[in-house]
Amino acid sequence: MADDMSPDMTLDDYEFPTSRLRRRIQSEDRTPLVLIACGSFSPLTFLHLRMFEMAADYARFNSSFEVVGAYLSCVGDAYKKTGLVKAEHRINMCSLAVQQSSWISVDPWEALHSEYLETAKVLDHFEEEINGKLGGVETPVGKKKCRICLLAGADLIQTMSTPGVWAQADIDYILRNFGAFIVERTGTDIDEALSTLQPWKDNIWVIQQLVQNDISSTKIRLFLRRDMSIRYLVPEPVVAYIEENGLYDDDGAGSTGSDGKGKGKSTNAPGESGGVASSSAA
Repeated sequence: MADDMSPDMTLDDYEFPTSRLRRRIQSEDRTPLVLIACGSFSPLTFLHLRMFEMAADYARFNSSFEVVGAYLSCVGDAYKKTGLVKAEHRINMCSLAVQQSSWISVDPWEALHSEYLETAKVLDHFEEEINGKLGGVETPVGKKKCRICLLAGADLIQTMSTPGVWAQADIDYILRNFGAFIVERTGTDIDEALSTLQPWKDNIWVIQQLVQNDISSTKIRLFLRRDMSIRYLVPEPVVAYIEENGLYDDDGAGSTGSDGKGKGKSTNAPGESGGVASSSAA
């Protein structure tokens, strides 16, 4: 795995991944864009990957941006969310999922921190690495700084509009300095979510889901606890990794609150249904 994470990796070993970041654009009229998806990714699903493709299409047809790269940034173990397996597993699953992508990378920097990092600090990290250290990308008229934008589902914007969930200063900092590409999600009233974010409306781009998809990591974990198949809901290498490492077995093995290494519990092929789940699996 190009961006995999071993248990003993530290920030001292860290190198920012640039192999899939395009370093030149041909149009002098377009602004290079890098999309950043922050989250638990426990586990990553096809919808997470699909969001990048939808955002790239939207940017190409509806904006003056040109996508030059994209990154998955996994939250660290200090987040302590229910169902959060250890960072090394989540980084490795994400890396497996993007093996076939030419433009989506996995950055372990956030996950390597022992303390929780706010999204604003993570976006600052990408700004520094891409525009500070690399100086942006080449264009026919010289180097241009990349626009760093958050990529998220509409449920995130809904939390931003919910009093007490986000610090107002962080919302202002993120939407004023970076902006967000937001993918509509089933069950989220996007208009209501955006109603309190009008001061930053010019930095929010809403992407319609033309093919409805409501896969979530929560549902994947529920299926696994019930010994149900997750095949074709997450990438096949991720299915195999979950099985091999015994992840999400009652959210125990491999979790941030467990020291167990975990072992596969099923003799079926990875992700295959084991038949009707017993009543105790619900």
